[in-house]
Amino acid sequence: MKLELQGITKVFGPLVANDHIDLVVEPGEIHALLGENGAGKSTLMNVLYGLYDPDDGQILLDDKPVTFEGPGDAVRAGIGMVHQHFMLVPVFTVAESVALGYEPAGPGGILDLGAARRKVEEISERFGFHVDPDALIEELPVGVQQRVEIIKALSRDARILILDEPTAVLTPQETDELIKIMGELKAAGTSIVFITHKLREVRAIADRITVIRRGKVVGEASPESTETELASLMVGRSVNLAVDKTPAELRDNELVVSDLTVLSGSTPVVDRVSFSVQGGEILAIAGVQGNGQTELAEVILGIDEAAAGSVTLDGKELLGMSVRERLRAGIGFVPEDRSTDGVVSSFSIAENLILDLYDTEPFARGVSMNLGKVAENAEFRTQEFDVRLTDIQDPISTLSGGNAQKVVLAREMSRPLRLLVASQPTRGLDVGSIEFVHKRIVAERDNGTPVVIVSTELDEVLALADRVAVMYRGRIVGIVDAREAGPAGINRDVLGLMMAGVPLEDAVQQAAGHQSTLASADAAADGKDLT
Repeated sequence: MKLELQGITKVFGPLVANDHIDLVVEPGEIHALLGENGAGKSTLMNVLYGLYDPDDGQILLDDKPVTFEGPGDAVRAGIGMVHQHFMLVPVFTVAESVALGYEPAGPGGILDLGAARRKVEEISERFGFHVDPDALIEELPVGVQQRVEIIKALSRDARILILDEPTAVLTPQETDELIKIMGELKAAGTSIVFITHKLREVRAIADRITVIRRGKVVGEASPESTETELASLMVGRSVNLAVDKTPAELRDNELVVSDLTVLSGSTPVVDRVSFSVQGGEILAIAGVQGNGQTELAEVILGIDEAAAGSVTLDGKELLGMSVRERLRAGIGFVPEDRSTDGVVSSFSIAENLILDLYDTEPFARGVSMNLGKVAENAEFRTQEFDVRLTDIQDPISTLSGGNAQKVVLAREMSRPLRLLVASQPTRGLDVGSIEFVHKRIVAERDNGTPVVIVSTELDEVLALADRVAVMYRGRIVGIVDAREAGPAGINRDVLGLMMAGVPLEDAVQQAAGHQSTLASADAAADGKDLT
């Protein structure tokens, strides 16, 4: 099926999310829609899927104009969508999840769950998904849950499949498996729109690439384009994707976490975790989202409470101190959820930039705020961190998510620190802003500050970390060191296996075996070519 979008425009108040976008997806093509968070990619696909009505433009399927009143119309027209956040019911089985909303009826209108099971088995066998129709969703790994979403779309005869940021919660190995599945779907004639901001994946799977920046199509590219070329097209200027940093120079000051346990009800979400971070190094906490990283970071600041264990900074126990006391002790904290924990939405941009320091000089004058100094600070910091705004006195709620993140970073990284903890520090930022933030994080490390980064972006972990601790189901399964060469050092394959729960030593052995198998296959192929 051929898909064509002509002049699609979608406006939310003063924000033009999609600005006269043209896009053509040929039958049996994997077409990547590349752009930073907030560029308008998901909005465009929500228009295509019937979740939003376009304010202008039209959708054509096989050269015929169509109008969708809702997702049901899109599904009936042959369009399926796998959302970034899965639409699955945890307590349902795979078969029940696939049937939900489009229940196959047997005699007397009774739900025919057997038909749903057979559909799951048929599609799973056809594409090698290896999904048990009777398995409970909550017991499946994230990568398998994503396959269930794809089965759900294919069971409704989707000929165009939209994958919205499909690798956001996958391990590297699960990502590789998804890319293989996409190739099989393409071979079967399914057209795929692949929405992402990850350059490596686009180059691995796309037939064509359309780049969107600030709601507009800014160009097309081929998979042969370099990552630097794609990044420059996304941002509109040249970008250095590499992080320049010298070897770590360790200091005596350190953060020490010992046997730390955090409970959710009676279940440990952080389970006897121990590690240390010296001044002058970056420790990255890696793992698939939801394995205890968030709770670990929040306990260090005091947002969450520990059930047991110890957290000391320069020999001083932090547990028992208030959040305010920890901030005043020199902890900089970039929270994962900026809207809830990072800003006060009704406060101005200028006020949000001094939330930690509003009652200290030079921002306080007795019991009053020194508004001149507050404004002066805001002007300087917003320019330094390239915050796109209309006025520093506007509520921070008027900013895009990425610009609000820059405000949080500017506030937390612009005062003397004894420890920096940053959760998903570049989430929502464009490639150029990521480049700037990475430089600031490395500069903080080079200033002798212990730095803890929590990130689900493996490229970011590999670029920044001096050491990487991988968490799985609340425990650290191993710590790898960038200063060690060979398989014992930081290695993408090893980290990916650890993110799936494989202990460090086993992961090193499995990764080495995998590389050996690939080398043997390449050698065999070379030998065949020579004969």
